[in-house]
Amino acid sequence: MIPLRDDNPSSGVPVVTRTLIALNLAAFLYEIALGPALGNFVLAFGLVPQRFSNLFAGTEPVVPTLATGFTSMFLHGGWIHLVGNLWYLWIFGDNVEDRLGHWKFLLFYIAGGLVAAAVQVVSNLGSPVPTVGASGAIAAVLGAYAALYPRARVVTLVPIFFFFQIVALPALLVLGLWFVLQIFSGSLSIGAPAGGVAWGAHIGGFVFGMLVMLQGRRTAPSQAWVQE
Repeated sequence: MIPLRDDNPSSGVPVVTRTLIALNLAAFLYEIALGPALGNFVLAFGLVPQRFSNLFAGTEPVVPTLATGFTSMFLHGGWIHLVGNLWYLWIFGDNVEDRLGHWKFLLFYIAGGLVAAAVQVVSNLGSPVPTVGASGAIAAVLGAYAALYPRARVVTLVPIFFFFQIVALPALLVLGLWFVLQIFSGSLSIGAPAGGVAWGAHIGGFVFGMLVMLQGRRTAPSQAWVQE
């Protein structure tokens, strides 16, 4: 299924969402401009689980290694990777930003990305393959959206045999199926050679985003989540 848009208009301009999209696009254009130096650049600024293993052994510098949890969020492995991530952020980010407010949304996005990075490291300790992409942070946004707007309608392109049908589905169904796919794909990748998709980051980010929003709804007055 491919979400096309949601019928859930936001009340303000999603400044942070648009800025994050622009920053990711600018970073990718910079990657392209590096040419042959791109490989070393990704090794330096991508998330390499093995470096964290070496960190505990005292053979890696602390600050640069920890910083890759942040810098890796703005790097991508190709146009399809970039466009797929930013498309989901464009559709679902504005409403979460609208509910949290600009600054809280920015902090939430970064925190979601860092938690997703931590899950990816723990689930792949010793891997020398760099992980790049905003997928973990955006997965946190998807989890937040599912918790905040489970009944919102998402216009979705659904393949039915050899045909495609455009239908409006509840957000909880669309994003819930996305999450189940991550778990299923991640379970199939256990024991596979390193590389591919960071399923652990997707799962960790989504769970983080959903839990944070559900906890917020239980412990805070509803108006505390509304930006004025």
